[in-house]
Amino acid sequence: MGGFAKDGREYVTILQDGISTPAPWVNIIANDGFGFHVSATGSTSTWAENSRENRLTPWSNDPVCDPTGEAFYIRDEASGEVFSPTARPLRRAGPHVARHGFGYSRFGYQAGGIAFELLQFVPLTGPVKISRLTLRNRSARVRRLTVMTFAEPVMGTSRAASAPFLTTQCDDDTGALFARNPWGGAFPDRVMFADLGGTQTGFTADRTEFLGRGGDLGAPQALLGGLPLLGTTGAGLDPCMVLARTVELPPGADLTIDHFLGQTSSSQTARALIRQLRASDLDAALAEVTAHWDSVLGTVRIKTPDRAIDIMVNGWLPYQTLACRVQARSGFYQASGAYGFRDQLQDGMALTLSQPARVRAHLLRAAGRQFPEGDVQHWWLPHSGQGVRTRISDDSVWLAYAVADYVAVTGDRAVLDEEIPFVEGPRLAPGQHDAFFMPDVSGTWASLYQHCALGLDRAIALTGTLGLPLMGTGDWNDGMNRVGEGGQGESVWLGWLLLDTLSRFIPLAESRDPASAARWRTHHGALRAALEREAWDGEWYRRATFDDGTWLGSAAAMACRIDSIAQSWAALSGEADPARAVQAMAAVERHLIRQGPGIALLFTPPLDNAAPDFAHDPGYIAGYPPGLRENGGQYSHAAMWAILAHTRLRDGDGAWRLFAMLNPINHALTPAATERYKVEPYVVAADVYSVSPHEGRGGWTWYTGSAAWMYRAAVEGILGIRRQGNHVRIDPCLPSGWPAFSARVQVAGTVIDIRVTQGGPTPYDARTPDGDNTLVPLDGAQHVIQLHLGGGEP
Repeated sequence: MGGFAKDGREYVTILQDGISTPAPWVNIIANDGFGFHVSATGSTSTWAENSRENRLTPWSNDPVCDPTGEAFYIRDEASGEVFSPTARPLRRAGPHVARHGFGYSRFGYQAGGIAFELLQFVPLTGPVKISRLTLRNRSARVRRLTVMTFAEPVMGTSRAASAPFLTTQCDDDTGALFARNPWGGAFPDRVMFADLGGTQTGFTADRTEFLGRGGDLGAPQALLGGLPLLGTTGAGLDPCMVLARTVELPPGADLTIDHFLGQTSSSQTARALIRQLRASDLDAALAEVTAHWDSVLGTVRIKTPDRAIDIMVNGWLPYQTLACRVQARSGFYQASGAYGFRDQLQDGMALTLSQPARVRAHLLRAAGRQFPEGDVQHWWLPHSGQGVRTRISDDSVWLAYAVADYVAVTGDRAVLDEEIPFVEGPRLAPGQHDAFFMPDVSGTWASLYQHCALGLDRAIALTGTLGLPLMGTGDWNDGMNRVGEGGQGESVWLGWLLLDTLSRFIPLAESRDPASAARWRTHHGALRAALEREAWDGEWYRRATFDDGTWLGSAAAMACRIDSIAQSWAALSGEADPARAVQAMAAVERHLIRQGPGIALLFTPPLDNAAPDFAHDPGYIAGYPPGLRENGGQYSHAAMWAILAHTRLRDGDGAWRLFAMLNPINHALTPAATERYKVEPYVVAADVYSVSPHEGRGGWTWYTGSAAWMYRAAVEGILGIRRQGNHVRIDPCLPSGWPAFSARVQVAGTVIDIRVTQGGPTPYDARTPDGDNTLVPLDGAQHVIQLHLGGGEP
């Protein structure tokens, strides 16, 4: 059982007798170089610098067992009983409470007259995880307790690969435990450390000594048998990092013990950080973390008639985007560590209001992963530059789209003149889909504008016989990697994206590059005509053609008759015939929205390569069972585009209805719904299954770009709040049933309090703006804006 506390800023889960929720409900806690995920049971995985290549403790991706590589234990020396502040690994009787908040998690448990609380967070800077264990003696006698902390070092991609090479020692200077992996591939010669605030009185780095031969974390023999730790360290061990301290607590007393787990580049740096941490005010460090998140998440705060939207917009959607997608680049179901070219560009568009400097820096970072031919690394590892070169077609367009969006929001045209080098490497051979390698940094540099222009020119050059962009080996839907692998298949969806991007980017080119602007304008007209001529299927737009010209996404097809994103972007781009755009979105509502289980399908029917009518191989998407993930399930990224498409068509009722249906909170309002949905109700899931017996079950959570688009769908789409240079524009598209909403926007030193009403008579102190929109200057002052939408007399 669980629910929101602190006005939605914490999600509280109560686990009885150590039994987990339907699936691991986690929190992602990270700064820009260090982080961890932790589930409601306390199971956790910590990393430094890269969440895949440099895991400090094991990452499991096991939603059934939810194992951990870190644990806290407390033994009562009088009775021999062993407790833990977390539900696992001991699984003791009674309720365990887990509280996930922005930048921290807390765990609580009471047993044997002792209350245990564990707080875990990462400071704003620094490669360390801080855990604060508080013990409270609620009995009438003195308690002698031994605290032991366990960490299983990895220092690589997996424990199995790195454990034989790890060496450990107790540092003479600080008494902390150090671990090294001299054979670490991506991050060699780092020093991992564990410290009990300098108060440790015992230790071991031998896992067998602590757990017993064949033992596990649920029954550590050193604790259950009261065995002393022998201080074993060195090479050739089954390594672990265990620290111990024995304390006495008088009746009514409490004590906090601090534990530090981190990694630095050298022993000297580790010692300096440990000393700094021991002398630090850790309450102040936590206060800095919470103040940081209050500032970031407080950029836009809303109050609407729908509390579920308020909770997501006021915290969890931007938190998921920044903490997980941008800083950690990791989740329970995927530990990547890489930047996706198109992925983080899209994430950034949701952060431009609150984090413009971060977004600007990433635009330049992404441009630096472009080859002189105009294509890019589809994803890359930032510590090395290694990445994958592909024939995926939409990558060439997203840089210009994101840059145009950033400039429109911030007014920062100077970013277009920033110079960034290219990367160079071998081109893909004919028939080769992709290649993973480390490119060279080129001696050739170009402005950000030129990088964008090169990508657009490449996309335009790759035009098929129908006049539509070539599909390549994927066009956002990477799973459709064989639809156009022969270089002939064409993409309708990419056509809409390219049209929208050209419309946004041409104004940036008109004064500095009129020849390109004219050329792009000509192509824009031709592409728009081709889409209307070739892609319309009578009730909706088709999706793409295979290399042989066969249509995907047509009513005549046996599978994938209608695909969501071709319809959403026809409307969202503003480029389709208006009547057809309305008709296409009506078809989405009719064929792809399932109100019962609350899901919005990516397409239907699913692709089934076992069916006798399956004549074309679309790619690895057909390897998913029908109705799962991209293959005819809900792919939430696309569903968020549909919400924005409704607002573009000024359909506030349709937008809100779909937003409410997709809101994860609304998938866990009852025990039965929670059991069906299974995953966290406070963050967005990348996918939701659409087939029995798993219909309505959430899939991969946290690490999905859906959160960024859902945030934009609410703030920019439904509420109509968007920065435009030195102003904020307010142009709502509200559902008819909302009488009002309010919002506070804090940006560029300006505070804007907004109150919007609609329907009925105009309030005495409200004014109706011309065209239902208004511009508020970002002038450092405080503004109170009251708007009334619709008619009525005061």
